[in-house]
Amino acid sequence: MEYLRLNNSDLTVSRFCMGGCPMGGFDWGETNQQDFIRAIHTALAEGVTFFDTADTYGLGQSERTLAKGLGNHRKDVVIQTKFGVRVGNGKTIIDNSPTWIREALDRSLKRLNTDYIDLYVVHYWDKVTPPEEIVAELERQKAAGKIRYFGLSNVRTSELPQCVPYKGQFVTAQHEFSLCCRRREGELRQMEEEMDTTPMTWGSLGQGVLTGKYNENVSFPENDRRRREVYINFHGEKLRQNLRIVETLKKIAANHNVSCAAVAIRFIMDYLPTAIPITGIKSAEQMKDNLKSMDWHLSPEELCLLNNVSLEGEQESEENILWQKAF
Repeated sequence: MEYLRLNNSDLTVSRFCMGGCPMGGFDWGETNQQDFIRAIHTALAEGVTFFDTADTYGLGQSERTLAKGLGNHRKDVVIQTKFGVRVGNGKTIIDNSPTWIREALDRSLKRLNTDYIDLYVVHYWDKVTPPEEIVAELERQKAAGKIRYFGLSNVRTSELPQCVPYKGQFVTAQHEFSLCCRRREGELRQMEEEMDTTPMTWGSLGQGVLTGKYNENVSFPENDRRRREVYINFHGEKLRQNLRIVETLKKIAANHNVSCAAVAIRFIMDYLPTAIPITGIKSAEQMKDNLKSMDWHLSPEELCLLNNVSLEGEQESEENILWQKAF
């Protein structure tokens, strides 16, 4: 396992972070809580110490399952959960108000069965609450011992100037990034440079398309969100381009005797050498497969080959921003 220290903190974490969105048990096809728990146990046995979740994943179910899986290992790991998406009366609202931060935090603490959260992350900015109010409330919760540090997620370049005054206070910054989604690469790099945040990537396997399990005839059941066209990685020309990336992944994977998923994760770590990939995991088998990305490197030639084939398909429009439909 590889480890690194998060910027502006004393937190040392595994360079692999288990993602908890599927653990919410909603709209990712058939899932089983025991499979998630076995995946968590496998992660712990393999040296994974970093776990990502959010209050909106399964409306809290992901946090509850993570707590159950960790059991008495809570103090051995770093838990990152996110806030800012408020669901009620059939509506989804982005809310960063201090009142909601307090309420959301207390709810997450209860579901996670803990008295502190290592890293509390602004899931999305509501563009209404001034950044100074968000930071002030997070600092109050930090002083109260309920959180240790805080981070950012999905901050756009146009929003960055309002965050820069708080350089050194935010620990991480997340964005979607993978071989099949490069459009937020600039934001990740800029956040690291101007905010001194540790980059983290979500969607690191393109919602699974980079695992090599799918072909052009892929289809999903009604209970799997990827059936919707907004999940562009599995539809139309974008799918065909992704399958070209997968063909390159397969050749490189054979050279290293690992899976396509392991190569796709390794690309992120070698291309962005300070970044931590988050990957959503459904089973112990997926966990073991993903962890084959650790402790080796792509050659410069392999890195260049993947970079080039990846960039061939980056023609996506701003209207296709995945997160807008992802709740």
